[in-house]
Amino acid sequence: MADAPGKSARKPVPHPSPESLPFWEGAKAKKLMLPQCRICGQFWFPPSQRCRYCLSAEFDWREAAGLGRIYSFVVYHRVYHPAFENEAPYVVAIIALDEGPRLLSNIVGTAWDQVRCDMRVQVVFEDAESGATLPKFAAAP
Repeated sequence: MADAPGKSARKPVPHPSPESLPFWEGAKAKKLMLPQCRICGQFWFPPSQRCRYCLSAEFDWREAAGLGRIYSFVVYHRVYHPAFENEAPYVVAIIALDEGPRLLSNIVGTAWDQVRCDMRVQVVFEDAESGATLPKFAAAP
């Protein structure tokens, strides 16, 4: 549905599944939460009902350190959604967390032309207008 004339477009919001709800609740509390298997000890993402390594259904949600490296990234210069019109260019990156999993997120606080693969980053949390809290990443000190 198109936005009414004169009304700005709204950004898409997450719609948590039962499997991802603890991740989004953690983000709201400014914590990066990941599932960790009780059997093999591995962390994984995206969330699922079983460990992706050993298929165990025994796992807990643990707070990750929120540190990692940029594995890969792309700079969006073109606006694909009207709600991002004032943000282009912006960086979308795959973050390899120190705990092992990779997350897709934005890089913030660094000019797009200064972002590099293998750059150390840390999680930061952005409270969106929708009420959701989004984990994003900034250069680590």
